[in-house]
Amino acid sequence: MIMLDAIHFSYEGIYTALRGVSLQVDDGERVAIMGANGAGKTTLIKHMNGLLRPQSGKVFLDGRDTTSLSVAEMARTVGLVFQSPDHQLFLDSVYKEIAFGLRNLGLGDQEVEERCSKTMDTLGLKGLAERSPFALSGGERKRVALASVLVTEPKVLALDEPTIGQDAQQKEKLAELLMGLNQKGRTVIVVTHDIEFVIEHFPRTVAMANGKIVADGPTNSVLSSDRAIELCSLTYPQMTQAARALKHRFPQVTERLTSLAEMEETIMSILGGRRR
Repeated sequence: MIMLDAIHFSYEGIYTALRGVSLQVDDGERVAIMGANGAGKTTLIKHMNGLLRPQSGKVFLDGRDTTSLSVAEMARTVGLVFQSPDHQLFLDSVYKEIAFGLRNLGLGDQEVEERCSKTMDTLGLKGLAERSPFALSGGERKRVALASVLVTEPKVLALDEPTIGQDAQQKEKLAELLMGLNQKGRTVIVVTHDIEFVIEHFPRTVAMANGKIVADGPTNSVLSSDRAIELCSLTYPQMTQAARALKHRFPQVTERLTSLAEMEETIMSILGGRRR
């Protein structure tokens, strides 16, 4: 469990990124954090693994006050994948990048080889093992950065804008990977602007604006809230936009539709039938 209690943080005393944020993420949850640029989303998740420390307030990992934990100890629990892979990658081959964290943990050569091979296969990187990460496309570098964190098997995986630079097929593979990890008990947290990705795969959404949490709850409720959408400068989900258009003709249609399944049910109801 991750708990943040009344966290305040400002950069060099000039820009206040977090203003008394309190948040609890329980084991095994899938949580999306959304909001406009500068809302404090990335600053928030950096507090979860010790890259940033609160200037006031407390962070707890599994009940332990993180003031007593090193960054390395926190990173073993919360693995963070940066938005820009170039801030995370520094070695001259994909394999070395992925193996680096395992060698720091003191694992033997055979286990390092097995874990790296499995992770590269999962993320479609096997053919790139000897390539320099900096010679790869942006989407490929993001997958290398993800692999370098995923291979260490952290209890919590936090990803900052993981779908940027990924095509539709890679986004689907990423979703399958994250859902598989979650089914095995891992907690998954994403910071993203990809509203359709969130609707399809994340049951809880935390909406942020101006360094504060302005909404936290079921995704279909948060992302159909006029207040949350306006404060966070988000765009309504496509299904919500369609539902509002339908409501002009069919008053019984609810405006809080967010998923394709909900839309199918609504249309079948309008037609007098039931969805099979």
